[in-house]
Amino acid sequence: MIATVLCYVLLPAARLLRALLDAFFTCQKNVLLAKSTSTQIEGAFAETRGRLIPEEQEALLQQWLKEGSGNLPASESAPAEGKVSVKLTSDWLEGSELLMTSLSDLNSAPEITQCAGQQLTELHTLASSEPQEHAVTESAKETVAVAYTAPWAAVVPQTDHQIAGCATVSVDVQNEDPAVLAWSLACNTETVPSEPLGWPVQRTLQLCPHPTEVPYHEILWREWEDLSAQPCVLEQVTKNTQLFEFRVMSYNILAQDLVEQGLDLYLHCHQDILDWNYRLPNLLQEIRHWDPDVLCLQEVQENHYWEQLEPTFKAMGFTCFYKRRTGTKTDGCAVCYKHSRFQLISLSPIEYFRPGLDVLNRDNVGLVLLLQPLLPDSLYLKAVSPLCVANTHMLFNPRRGDIKLAQMALLLAEIDKIAKTDEGNYYPVILCGDLNSVPDSPLYKFIRNGELSYHGMPAWKVSGQEDFSHQLYSRKLLAPLWPSSLGITDNCQYATLCQPKKLGRWKYSRDFLLQFRFCSVACERPPQLILLEGVTDAKPGINGRFFSFCDCSTEHCIVLFLGKQWLFMCRSSGIMRHGLNLTSVYSHFLPQRGRPEVTTMPLGLGATVDYIFYSAEPVENGNRGGECRRLYRDGALKLLGRLSLLSEDVLLLANGLPNPFCSSDHLCLLASFGLEISSI
Repeated sequence: MIATVLCYVLLPAARLLRALLDAFFTCQKNVLLAKSTSTQIEGAFAETRGRLIPEEQEALLQQWLKEGSGNLPASESAPAEGKVSVKLTSDWLEGSELLMTSLSDLNSAPEITQCAGQQLTELHTLASSEPQEHAVTESAKETVAVAYTAPWAAVVPQTDHQIAGCATVSVDVQNEDPAVLAWSLACNTETVPSEPLGWPVQRTLQLCPHPTEVPYHEILWREWEDLSAQPCVLEQVTKNTQLFEFRVMSYNILAQDLVEQGLDLYLHCHQDILDWNYRLPNLLQEIRHWDPDVLCLQEVQENHYWEQLEPTFKAMGFTCFYKRRTGTKTDGCAVCYKHSRFQLISLSPIEYFRPGLDVLNRDNVGLVLLLQPLLPDSLYLKAVSPLCVANTHMLFNPRRGDIKLAQMALLLAEIDKIAKTDEGNYYPVILCGDLNSVPDSPLYKFIRNGELSYHGMPAWKVSGQEDFSHQLYSRKLLAPLWPSSLGITDNCQYATLCQPKKLGRWKYSRDFLLQFRFCSVACERPPQLILLEGVTDAKPGINGRFFSFCDCSTEHCIVLFLGKQWLFMCRSSGIMRHGLNLTSVYSHFLPQRGRPEVTTMPLGLGATVDYIFYSAEPVENGNRGGECRRLYRDGALKLLGRLSLLSEDVLLLANGLPNPFCSSDHLCLLASFGLEISSI
């Protein structure tokens, strides 16, 4: 009777225990399989899949049943069975949690690594054992997909029709940059169709290996954007219109001295790729590949220019001009053009440093060239307009926006002098450079919109590089930004060259005023002169010999008498203007990715500071009020194409800048233009 009762009690318990043991050992195999990349283990698992329970497990179960029925009373058999079931269930759940854990964390844990070794021994024992009569349950089957030994990463599982090798293409990835998509599809490994797992797990991660070497040429792939087929360009170019086409490149090539002085900025880079002997061939190869007709370079180290760059560029057919930064700086700017396509008309190097002026006390420089395009002999009865090309590298300091505005005013004044025609118009202008200012900053808007009200503006806000609004004190811009002795007006023109706004406006010179120093009329206070007690209420003495004059084109001039001196001063309006009508080649936004373009990555943060501006015709867009964005369309100089930029996340995949493929901390900018050819 007791034996019959024990059979009815222990047989169901044995079946339950057998199922739990089956699930437990299956889970252990899954964990070990996920952690291993060996094809031998895959084969061992394939051999044991569908086999019966090994003899060792059956013998262990029979031994436990005999010991439990022989040593324990019948009343204690059920509790013992419950303890074993709880233990096995706990181990089984622990195994499933391990499978869901990041494999990088599992591989880094020493205790799990030791456990994996023990499981590997058990696994080989299981593979070599004889099959038994009990089959593995269908719910415990798993999918084996082992590719090759490589670092692992977890990705969200996809449906069967979305699986292509090791690169799993999701709906989100289809909208990614083509370079990233090409990189993700680079692996060609086969994936075994998945089967449902043997335990209820939600959103189980599918593991996919990354390639061991990152294909930089695919990640950093930049497409050429052809803009000549756009309707706005086709409308302006008739079938009979001929264009003189040329390419312009702007590139900050990162001076080697600056690399060695700021190694903390390049801790993410291997030392070998920072070496100039490694970087120079990469830079030259990139320039040769894109084959520009006009090349504007920044951060060109002087000894590298004279010893290596200029001889190489001359062999490539370029005529080169270089301007080193003032002071002790060893780098500068260079402008090179192909002498087969252009001829030099005039050259103007610019030094922004002015002794004694706090607003112009930095050693930045620029170059302005006026070039004449050369037409082929077949077009000897045709003519094309000269082209003004400017290149500069402005101050980096984010806090000194006042200096940047003053430097830009000097550059625009030089362009105004070089590019202005006899009729008062301007030749087409292309302005390149590293301006150390982000898009939509006040400095950027000033270049593009032609006007900026700067009075009272915090200096850090001009470039938009950093936000210092949290500081209690910050430098503010006051009008006038620079003294009249600089000879630059608020219209960014040289005072000696600009014309008065109103015809017949009185214009005083020093020699003219000196003629009236003994005249009685000169001793009378002008009626418009503001009366200041102790300042303008006295008459000048007969020996007053000092006169100061204002020769600007603004209408905010006043005359003061200080002691024995008549002082003609300019009262600035606090508004800067220029009339060059410049717009940017790039839109600074990638619509297909929904992210901004970047040209550099200081400390791993992407930013746009490099630009190519070109002359265009403004379009009337009505009175929008406030600070409106000026609209442009192509004029005599037409934008035909550009080399696409990249987003910050794409550059992060390539370990930022510089990297083994791109040897500067800036991306090069490249644009194709067309100048209208007219009949003589």
